[in-house]
Amino acid sequence: VEDRPAKVNKPMRGHFEKTGGGMPPARILKEIRLTSSENGVNVGDKVLVDQFADGDLVEVVGRSKGRGFAGTIKRHNFRRGPESHGSMNVRAPGSIGASAYPSRVLKGTRSSGHMGDERVSVKNLSVARVDVENNLLMIRGAVPGAAGSVVLVKKAIRQKKK
Repeated sequence: VEDRPAKVNKPMRGHFEKTGGGMPPARILKEIRLTSSENGVNVGDKVLVDQFADGDLVEVVGRSKGRGFAGTIKRHNFRRGPESHGSMNVRAPGSIGASAYPSRVLKGTRSSGHMGDERVSVKNLSVARVDVENNLLMIRGAVPGAAGSVVLVKKAIRQKKK
């Protein structure tokens, strides 16, 4: 996404001038490591959807939707407690460890906390359609992130077995 120079900070402006090869400043800058077989790609080249074809398997990397502070039922699929008369721990996690030994909560114990807003890779999604004129890529499957968020699409490394 191109941006006007006033919106880009000074260090990034210098980075674009040195490495961009006359490339206008962008709001999102992604550096991708290429193998030697992918010759012909220069710094500052735009990556278009014409490298994909219908039916290709791709890997999509994005940031999952943030859910804020989530309890154990939502975050780790714990079961509820009983909802009958006198029960006070309907959505409480229950016991989280023994008493005298080990006298502590073990590391890695699943509990409530921040959920979502993390890097998620979804592998082996299929390309439904490629619209080269509008530079659009339609993907069949669960693409991570909110609507309108930025994702990285790359060809699938490990193809699923048939």
